[in-house]
Amino acid sequence: MSQNEPLHLHVPEPTGRPGQETDFSYLHLSRAGEVRRPPVDTAPADTGDLARSVVRVLDDDGQAVGPWAPQVDKELLRRGLRAMMKTRVFDARMLIAQRQKKISFYMQCLGEEAIAVAHAMALAPGDMCFPTYRQQGLLLSRDDISMVEMICQLMSNEHDPLKGRQLPVMYSYKRAGFFSISGNLATQFIQAVGWGMASAIKGDTKIASGWIGDGATAEADFHTALTFAHVYRAPVILNVVNNQWAISTFQAIAGGEGTTFAGRGVGCGIASLRVDGNDFLAVYAASMWAAERARSNLGPTLIEWVTYRAGPHSTSDDPSKYRPADDPARFPLGDPIARLKQHLIGIQAWSQPEHEQVQKELEAEVGAAQKEAERYGTLTDGRMPSAATMFEGVYKDMPEHLRRQRQQLGV
Repeated sequence: MSQNEPLHLHVPEPTGRPGQETDFSYLHLSRAGEVRRPPVDTAPADTGDLARSVVRVLDDDGQAVGPWAPQVDKELLRRGLRAMMKTRVFDARMLIAQRQKKISFYMQCLGEEAIAVAHAMALAPGDMCFPTYRQQGLLLSRDDISMVEMICQLMSNEHDPLKGRQLPVMYSYKRAGFFSISGNLATQFIQAVGWGMASAIKGDTKIASGWIGDGATAEADFHTALTFAHVYRAPVILNVVNNQWAISTFQAIAGGEGTTFAGRGVGCGIASLRVDGNDFLAVYAASMWAAERARSNLGPTLIEWVTYRAGPHSTSDDPSKYRPADDPARFPLGDPIARLKQHLIGIQAWSQPEHEQVQKELEAEVGAAQKEAERYGTLTDGRMPSAATMFEGVYKDMPEHLRRQRQQLGV
């Protein structure tokens, strides 16, 4: 007779629930400046330690320290801070608009602004991002993308550039290297790898950047993407945004407890980094390193961005039901905007009065864009685009059967 104890399963639990204090020691953070920076052509197998530690540049005093500290122009950092502030103001304004029932749905990137903004500044024109619904900073960091257009897309009004064919927040801007967002989780990861492979097949110089959340790494497409990226050495950056929560599910459920998400990349033969996602300088430096690898035919890089979703998963979510209310304030990596602001003030490239002035300017800019977008309709005024738009843009030349259907509809 067997003397073994009955089998049982391990079900991961978060380290904090409502009414408790979260123990963030599970993050295993490194000190700013202590993680080595290997040469760009390092072998994937030699990045194992980088997939377990955390690349950090800004210390507690706001100083840039260590081998990953990038040599960047102060003006780039100023633009980065302004873009992060703009993204946060935009998010706050759109959240209010949703509560006023002017739009149906919204998703913030509160606390994650540095990841998209700094990454965008490390890419080149023509590169293609395959984002999730929390990388609006890729667009808001640019001067050639109209906030009015973005808000019209959120409102699905008559000036929506996507003609109401996408859910709110699922933007699409080919000219900005922003691939159409998919509501299906993880699909964009394997699409990014395929796009990067196509660029290499054509002999082009453009690279792809795919985005996924910690929860979606449990999807099969994540693993398929890693396999193809490794086997064909695709010129792609594989971004895993580990913001600790996938809707109401703690990151450990997707496998972040016994190992790191970056560790999965090393296991698949991909150079991998684990990076402080709330450190603008670290994000920029790691993104530049990964982009150079891809552009130099050295293969893909997987980056796990360690951050925290400070707001709800979406306007349909109530995080107070499943996590401590003060978690964002207690998260050990701090606020990305406050950290870059501290650094810029320290190097005399910013000031508190300028910060307050820029904040007012951005609030006015976003407010004006919203006011203009509302001229074309919101959910509250009942104005809807013409039904004729459903026939437009489907075919280059409208076939006869659609012409008849449009006539029958009377539009």
